[in-house]
Amino acid sequence: MRKSKYVIFLGDGMPDRPIVEHDNKTPLMMAKTPNLDFMASQGSTGAVITTPEGFAPGSDVTNMGILGFDPKKYYTGRAPLEASAMGVPLGPDDVAFRCNLVSLKPVADGVIMDDFTAGHIETEDAGELIGDLNEEFKSSDFSFHPGVSYRHLMVWKSGKTGAKLTPPHDISDQNIRNFMPSGDGSDVLNTIISEAQIFLKQHKVNARRKAEGKKEANSIWLWGQGKAPSMPSLKESRSLTGAMITAVDLMRGLAVNAGMRVIDVPGATGWIDTNYEGKATACLDALEEVDLVYLHVEAPDEAGHAGSLDYKIQAISDFDKKVVGPVLEGLKAMGDFRAIALSDHATPLDIKTHNLDPVPFAIYPAVEGEAGASARFDESIVESAHLKFDTAVDLFQFFIEGER
Repeated sequence: MRKSKYVIFLGDGMPDRPIVEHDNKTPLMMAKTPNLDFMASQGSTGAVITTPEGFAPGSDVTNMGILGFDPKKYYTGRAPLEASAMGVPLGPDDVAFRCNLVSLKPVADGVIMDDFTAGHIETEDAGELIGDLNEEFKSSDFSFHPGVSYRHLMVWKSGKTGAKLTPPHDISDQNIRNFMPSGDGSDVLNTIISEAQIFLKQHKVNARRKAEGKKEANSIWLWGQGKAPSMPSLKESRSLTGAMITAVDLMRGLAVNAGMRVIDVPGATGWIDTNYEGKATACLDALEEVDLVYLHVEAPDEAGHAGSLDYKIQAISDFDKKVVGPVLEGLKAMGDFRAIALSDHATPLDIKTHNLDPVPFAIYPAVEGEAGASARFDESIVESAHLKFDTAVDLFQFFIEGER
């Protein structure tokens, strides 16, 4: 049965693997999550495979499915979604690339990916670097567009999409030799990267960062390429109006392409210092006007990529206390609603990247005839799942309609 209001609590990358040194507990198990536990114990729980067969477990693919859009039909690449969020127009033959500012470090046998975030570079510093880089290449078929922190965009006019490119967060601390662009168009991309490295090495922003003891953004890293997608709106596909609350351009772009409102929350950073309370308030305010709010929190994923147990526990605990709890209380006052808590993928600390593990979910209130409650919201739900879904699209259908 349909409800009047829906909330998707998306804690990015929360699931993990048992840690031997901590009694085989995961960060989710160690975090304080009374509100997520309430949803699990009083609701319907289960497991879902968020990455379709043949795809890598990227947040672009997984969140598209969680929102009810089949990636096999609509996915063209990560960067085109981010271009939509940033208001960067793409011609029919233009190719967008995610352009990370990264920190590379020379070692005895080559160069390693020291930090795919360039030390979580401040947006002001990054904007100056990307802006000047764009000026450097302005007479070519390439343009650079500033985003937030280390996340930016490059557009290749009438470019090629066939190069094999590797996300930098998949190769933390690894030699980049075997991960440079290869395949169709890679010669051009490698030249761009080399020229950008020379430019960045000499830039005053990096000279200042070095003097301040900060990591230098000494290279760009290109990945996630694709042409502009074509997909229906949430209203057209599901007869729902929606809003997205996120600090991440990828998610904003997904919302733009789905015809959803994108709500800007001051102080939303995508890291553990994000404005959790502001996100919760914005969610409840938006529900006065739309049917569904997708409330995305990036911090647990970033902590996983950083390999930081303490940060991941903190991010999950803050997500529960400052987002899930207040929004649940507000929803109860609204009346007829349904909320789901889940992640788009796991980001285990030991590998510092995403994997293909199924993720747990909890729907509250319980779906009629589909209780399957669990005492806690953590990875143990996957092992004993009452509800199992092979695709995120199927889970979205169940979440909205209340029936399989």
